[in-house]
Amino acid sequence: MKHHIVILGAGYAGVYVAGNLARRLSAADVRITVVNAVPDFVERMRLHQVAAGRAASAQRLLDVFAGTGIRLRVARVTAVDPERQVVAVTGTEAGGELGYDTLVYALGSHGDVGGVPGAAEHAFDIAALSSALRLRERLNGLDRRDEGGNVVVVGDGLTGIETATEIAESRPRLSVTLVARGELGARLSAGARGHLRRACDRLGVTVLEHTTVAAVEATRVRCADGTALASDATVWTAGFAVSPIAAAGGLEITDTGRIVVDRTMRSVSHPDVYAVGDSVHAIGDNGRPLPMSCASAGYTGGQAFHAIVGRLTSGKVAKTRLVYTYNHISLGRRDAILQLVDGEGQAKPAYVGGGTSARVKAALLRMSLWANAHPTFGLPKRRRRLAATPDVPAGKVMV
Repeated sequence: MKHHIVILGAGYAGVYVAGNLARRLSAADVRITVVNAVPDFVERMRLHQVAAGRAASAQRLLDVFAGTGIRLRVARVTAVDPERQVVAVTGTEAGGELGYDTLVYALGSHGDVGGVPGAAEHAFDIAALSSALRLRERLNGLDRRDEGGNVVVVGDGLTGIETATEIAESRPRLSVTLVARGELGARLSAGARGHLRRACDRLGVTVLEHTTVAAVEATRVRCADGTALASDATVWTAGFAVSPIAAAGGLEITDTGRIVVDRTMRSVSHPDVYAVGDSVHAIGDNGRPLPMSCASAGYTGGQAFHAIVGRLTSGKVAKTRLVYTYNHISLGRRDAILQLVDGEGQAKPAYVGGGTSARVKAALLRMSLWANAHPTFGLPKRRRRLAATPDVPAGKVMV
């Protein structure tokens, strides 16, 4: 019976791991199933652009995996049972249980709207294509009104900054306010913070610093200091959270729900489970947890597939880099900030801003889309056979 590898999630990390495993492991010994809630690969790094009005691009996963031997199952994961080595799914295809021998958990993250009254009911997030499209529809309606409208973006992380500046540039008739819990761009160097402030001024983004949101209502945002901000569309970017599925399944997790792994992305509680991307609590080479980011998806995904291949073929488990070297922040279509960080994750004094940085960011996004649309390009053609006794617990396979 073939060793069954099941990959949950087809975002940046899931697609990357699936393609690498498909080209490195023999189809005579292994079959790979990817489970994803939607049939398309979604460019999450572009969702703020989609919300602001740019065309939505989505690559069909069937096309992405064509010729790889990877099976796609469009379904929603509802539970993981690592003791029985099964995953419960539901969707347009038949639901039920899917058995695995090795599981790669890559379900990613979603907007964290919990904890603030009204945020879940009245705010938009842009962590998924469906929610970004709903926000775009609302903004389209505001743009058609004679009086325009007010947009309040809550959260001054990279996503919040990119969203506020993109909307302000694409929809100049709308009034955009960015609510920052602390100093705007606090994680950036002094020069980059100055560049960011000038960009917000140029685009007409009103910035409220050192402000905490107490509640979100249908037509306004209430702040802890008693201020009320008129809002026709509130965008929530104040943090991201992971699915409770890993916790409910009994995997060892952190207090934020991310799966605890060893240096090879292998679960410390269940050795047949690997975690990658935003779902994993991985310690980088600097001794600090890797942040949720596309770059971290690549590094954790690379380490995971090397570890899986090595253990299944009884070969050496390669150790890959786990680093975080820069932040790249779009400020509309023609401006951006590339901020380098040091080994401790702190901003270096130097940064690159302006049109050059924007063009580099756009090129990186195009390259990322192409790489994910061609997951097996340039990889070794010789597929390795499994060892007679691979270093992975054997399980039952049910379909």
